[in-house]
Amino acid sequence: MRQIAAVARAMFSRQWWWVTLIVIALMILFARLGFWQLDRLAQRRIANAQLLAAIESAPINLNDEYNAFITLKPDDVPADLPNRNVIATGRYDFDNQYVLKLQTWSGRAGVHLITPFILDGEDGFAVLVDRGWISDADHAAGLPYDEGTGPQTIKGYVALTETILRRTTAANAPDDLTDELFRVDIAALADRLPYPVLPFYLKLTPEEGRIDQFPVPIPKEVDLSEGPHLDYALQWFIFSAILGTGYVLYVFRRLNKQESESSLPDGGYDED
Repeated sequence: MRQIAAVARAMFSRQWWWVTLIVIALMILFARLGFWQLDRLAQRRIANAQLLAAIESAPINLNDEYNAFITLKPDDVPADLPNRNVIATGRYDFDNQYVLKLQTWSGRAGVHLITPFILDGEDGFAVLVDRGWISDADHAAGLPYDEGTGPQTIKGYVALTETILRRTTAANAPDDLTDELFRVDIAALADRLPYPVLPFYLKLTPEEGRIDQFPVPIPKEVDLSEGPHLDYALQWFIFSAILGTGYVLYVFRRLNKQESESSLPDGGYDED
């Protein structure tokens, strides 16, 4: 107990107090980073639960249930809606098709085709659909892939609007409807379409057994792992503990060394 008290007094002495404060601040910082990683882990688990629920839920029939979404803004879409499977019946509006730039598939550069899909019914609501990837060469050749002009039923899954934190004029969709996009900003695109648009968009589900489908639909990304957050949290807690323990041991050894030196004769060594 005397040694512990001596170390504690030394750590807050005139010689060591500022070093002690720095060590304590770093220990708190490392511990806080550990708790931050635990928060990230909790968020990841919530997201995984939502994804699993979305996968296991029955598909949404947009023709029957679109009224539940028409009053929502793109930023207010419920957190449990992304990745929900959807079935919709209607027709594509290829005249108002967009091109989403800088997209890749199997390492090849290309674009995605973003096409409004007008739902069957008297209200005339539409939902934007990411029909999938085509190559830059096909895009440069002006291939619109607009063969399916009649009524049809499509299957896809829900995706959220894509925006940047600060919206400027450049962040909105271009005035020319034939121009190219770099994100699917639904609010900006809805202002330029002649009919009301639902507050989310769909990504087409690839057809089973079909490998020659163009545009190439993008399959749903399903990752239910918890990521490295728990390992990172443990690392930060260990760093904090090592720093604190190492500092205490360092001060303890310095005190022992000083006591040993003070016990020696003036020559600094034993005379045996």
